[in-house]
Amino acid sequence: MTGKIKKTVTRWWTEWMRSVLLIVLLITSFRSAVADWNDVPTGSMKPTIFEGDRIVVNKLAYDLKIPFTTHRLLAWDHPQRGDIVVLYSPVDGKRLVKRVVGVPGDTLSMVEDRLIVNGDVVSYAPPAEDLVAGHTAGMEGRLIASETFDGAPHAVMIARGSHCMPSFSPVVIAESMYFVMGDNRDESYDSRYFGTVSRDQILGRATFVAASVDPERNFLPRWKRFFHPLR
Repeated sequence: MTGKIKKTVTRWWTEWMRSVLLIVLLITSFRSAVADWNDVPTGSMKPTIFEGDRIVVNKLAYDLKIPFTTHRLLAWDHPQRGDIVVLYSPVDGKRLVKRVVGVPGDTLSMVEDRLIVNGDVVSYAPPAEDLVAGHTAGMEGRLIASETFDGAPHAVMIARGSHCMPSFSPVVIAESMYFVMGDNRDESYDSRYFGTVSRDQILGRATFVAASVDPERNFLPRWKRFFHPLR
């Protein structure tokens, strides 16, 4: 009797574990190759993305990769200027969220926080209300403007009087390389410091905020930011 019970328990455990492992494998493969979410711990993308946001990343935006690798099986598009992307830092391999401001073949420079792409100064203007979804700590006294790439505007934030690198000399973006920056231009560690990033280091495009909590208010939900589209 004891042997039968032991055999039944062993069989049940084996089958249960096999099912659990299969489910875990399917979920992790889906997150690796199709869609994932990314928690945002810093303010380098303010005023577009806030600390405490959980953003959804479309990993099929540009290509299909082998799960758990950066090897592409198929490619159908490339990151465009203005895209918000999730990438591996070329410095330490950590995940970063940045905006693409330079694509292969571009000549890019910046003068006093104004980007110049292929000799043309990027358009700046006061931001529309829908570009800035509220305010958080650290945004007081900052200049917020609308920056437009190829007709698509997005918001950027400039800490006047506290510049980290408001200008840089012209850079020619090599093939399969991209120049990325944070929307919080004076408080972002980006391509101005670690250089361009390769196409293989870009994991996907951030599409919307799934959920958001406020670290400054005991992690209370920011309901207005739930399902907020990213531009």
